[in-house]
Amino acid sequence: MGLRLRTKRASAVRGTVCAGVLLVTMTLMGCPREGGGERPGQDDSRSPGASSASPSAPSSPGRQSAAQAPVPAGVPRAIPAVRSAEAAPGPGWRPVDGARVIAPGPLADEGRRLAGELHLQYAAAGPARSGDVELAQRPGSSGSGPLAAEGYELTARDGKVLVASAGEPGVFYGTRTLLQAVRSGGGLPEGVVRDAPDRAQRGLHLDIARKHFTAGWIEARLRELSALKLNQLALHFSDDQGFRIESDSHPEIVSKQHLTKAEVRRIVALAESLHVTVIPELDSPGHLGAVIAAHPTLQLRDASGTAARGAIDIANADSARIVDDLLREYAPLFPGPYFHLGADEYRALMAKNPEASYPRLAARAKEKYGARARVQDLATGWLNDRAAFVRTLGKKAKAWNDGFFPGGVVTAKKDIEVEYWTGKEIGARAPQDYLNEGRTLVNLNDEYLYYVLGEPNQFTYPTGQRIYEQWSPAVLRGTAPVPAPAGPDRVAGGRLAVWCDHAAAQTPQQVAAGIRLPLAATAQRLWDARRPTLPWRDFASLDARVR
Repeated sequence: MGLRLRTKRASAVRGTVCAGVLLVTMTLMGCPREGGGERPGQDDSRSPGASSASPSAPSSPGRQSAAQAPVPAGVPRAIPAVRSAEAAPGPGWRPVDGARVIAPGPLADEGRRLAGELHLQYAAAGPARSGDVELAQRPGSSGSGPLAAEGYELTARDGKVLVASAGEPGVFYGTRTLLQAVRSGGGLPEGVVRDAPDRAQRGLHLDIARKHFTAGWIEARLRELSALKLNQLALHFSDDQGFRIESDSHPEIVSKQHLTKAEVRRIVALAESLHVTVIPELDSPGHLGAVIAAHPTLQLRDASGTAARGAIDIANADSARIVDDLLREYAPLFPGPYFHLGADEYRALMAKNPEASYPRLAARAKEKYGARARVQDLATGWLNDRAAFVRTLGKKAKAWNDGFFPGGVVTAKKDIEVEYWTGKEIGARAPQDYLNEGRTLVNLNDEYLYYVLGEPNQFTYPTGQRIYEQWSPAVLRGTAPVPAPAGPDRVAGGRLAVWCDHAAAQTPQQVAAGIRLPLAATAQRLWDARRPTLPWRDFASLDARVR
């Protein structure tokens, strides 16, 4: 990231200080060795939300006062790197014994969290004195526009620190930068940091259907996401191999290993406290083998009677009934704005001639949409109907790019967000086609961002270095960016995706270790889409210090 650093004219306080203004462009970042395992004995209190502090929080041993050990001038080192910083002369700020984190009212939880992490005291009210950190929510303090609530201003001046933002998420992100600055450099250099994300959607997509992950493991990933200023966790909880969330409306479909609703509420509550949105994905009309196992009459069959793996018969009214039951049941469990509807890899549309292979679907399409309608129109109508239904539940729909088809009599609604993952499906469409249609895209490019257990179908585990050096939000398919503008208003962000095709190929601990650096690199490129200038090795070593 480009980082502007200006040093103001300084007056003589101790000795002689050179006058002038220095303009330097820098970039910061960090991560451990690619493929490294989890560090033995790592202190979970280094993760956001893992500890809290009382007004009598213990002091950290071996502290020095700011006067004895000034923080070196420069830019605080953090992941993702701060986008701009203005340096000023002065000793900077270090955590010292007796210092407080002052956070009033709505910011109290953020204040207690930071106080615990830095071994400071917590106070609900000021005024701030030397050594203190003050958190403040102030309109206009982090710019304007849709991302202002996530932007922040971090100021070290007169022995104090002020973290200010228009929104609570921005204040939280400012505290993450402050915490990482202490871990990487001992404190915060004198001056002002102004920082905000480039993309609104930044996160991890996790397949919990093919492989069961415990609530505790998922909560650890939430803390990891929040430390990197990532703000989404998508949970793909239904597939052919399993259905992993407790259901009251259809308990017969739920796998033996699953998350209870109480556990989901606990996950969602932690996510909200860390400013992460949890997005449920109930994939249909494909990837429903676990549902079909309990309801075999929903199984899609071709003209010869052969079952289409994982696919339900969308000409059967009972198929819509059971899917809508589940959408209705789960919508209140996930209070965020999105519901992912899947829509990918429907077996009927993977046939060379869907109309010949699935005449029942072809007949239903003509009956419902007219003589020119095809099977793809019936599938598009299915997607539109589910999107309309979740809209009544207060949700915005997402769907995979291979659920959107050109040239039909039915067109997918424009307000359904396209999650672009592949260009390898039958009739593949370039990302540019979706952009030309005026659609909003989210980037899950399977060339860079797919961590598929067992590496089937020519997938290889992604590396942080490759993401860091080669990928950007505009690289939606393959390795080249799209030719048309792909700014934040068109490509809203991206997610690293973990898919558990061969569930036994890695343990949960190995998955956590394997995605550590790819997640850090993804966070960097989504926070600032410009090519990083800090060498990968330096970025990697920084991660080991700040997280």
